[in-house]
Amino acid sequence: MTTFRIGEAAELLGVSPDTARRWVDSGRLPAARDEHGHRAIQGADLAAFARGLADTEEHERAGAHSSARNRFRGIVTRVMRDGVMAQVEIQAGPHRIVSLLSREAADELGLEPGVVTVAVVKSTNVVVERGEAMPPALG
Repeated sequence: MTTFRIGEAAELLGVSPDTARRWVDSGRLPAARDEHGHRAIQGADLAAFARGLADTEEHERAGAHSSARNRFRGIVTRVMRDGVMAQVEIQAGPHRIVSLLSREAADELGLEPGVVTVAVVKSTNVVVERGEAMPPALG
């Protein structure tokens, strides 16, 4: 069974290790000590927690009425405009999102570097690749 250390879980959840540690300490995120005395989180427990966290964040977004469930709050890092189109880059935690939209839409939204945005992803085709476990932390 796959297990994760607190730092790995934090990275996967997009939070700091201190936040993940507080969740473990409060009992909100289940963990047990491994053979070396480190706290380890079972993969299934982490997945359930991540799903619950996403559901909670969805319900906390007041006024969001959409069938799209994948929302990434981030900051615009670059906007490239030409005559008709604009390419907008957003950094949402560890995720870099690139969107192509009309220049008119980018102008109407006032998209410039430093603007906080929400990228909403709705797709019928999503490629999923299996990620390898992160190497153990040194030290």
